[in-house]
Amino acid sequence: MFQTLVGSVDLSVLALEPPGWGLALLKGLRNSIIIAMGAYTSGLLIGMFGACGKLYGGRVVSDLLECYTTLVRAIPELVLILLLYYAGTDGLNRILASFGRPPMDINGLAAGIAVLGIVLGAYLTEIIRGAIKAVPIGEIEAGRAFGMGPLQLFLRIIFPAMLPHALPGLGNYWLSATRDTALLAVVGFTELTLSTRAAAAGTRHYMTFYLVAGLIYLLVSIISSVGIKLLEVRYRRGMARPV
Repeated sequence: MFQTLVGSVDLSVLALEPPGWGLALLKGLRNSIIIAMGAYTSGLLIGMFGACGKLYGGRVVSDLLECYTTLVRAIPELVLILLLYYAGTDGLNRILASFGRPPMDINGLAAGIAVLGIVLGAYLTEIIRGAIKAVPIGEIEAGRAFGMGPLQLFLRIIFPAMLPHALPGLGNYWLSATRDTALLAVVGFTELTLSTRAAAAGTRHYMTFYLVAGLIYLLVSIISSVGIKLLEVRYRRGMARPV
């Protein structure tokens, strides 16, 4: 069976020069990594401000952020992507039209990063909020006793102390970000999955291209997991290991 599977894979269609599709797959992979990094960075910023807003922002801010995280986590990601991409674009152009401005052609890369960033931000908000609450209150009170302001207290005490607690969850959602870029294929953005689909349809070598795409995603996941593990070892130094 294994020999049959290997024999059905035609590697010539993966050549970098035409008529091979190898270069198209590499460009799709590049776009996927760019989207994942951009979305994860924006999601981290949203999550950081969202967690601080939930914990320290007052009743109104906390309730608004609770609605945001609840809605995003309740609605399937594919539906959210379609809603934010199409409805968001239409809403923006309607606002521009009301001011007499021409419609805007939104860049697909920027839209993909923004949409996935909003989705990731809701999940990362809860991870960071839980990590901040895990910081011993005595450390925070000691910082206040030394006269630290809110920003200084966060940067010097809360952030270093909460990072080890947040890293496992943050790492998991980085892996999710690399996979969720495939969902952008439904809105026509050329990332790895859409490039694979185009190559498979153009050559009829479906098994070859989908096997290669799966291996690429697996390789990205393995490399990311190694990096996450190294970060956890680095930032958990001096902490007691779970029994």
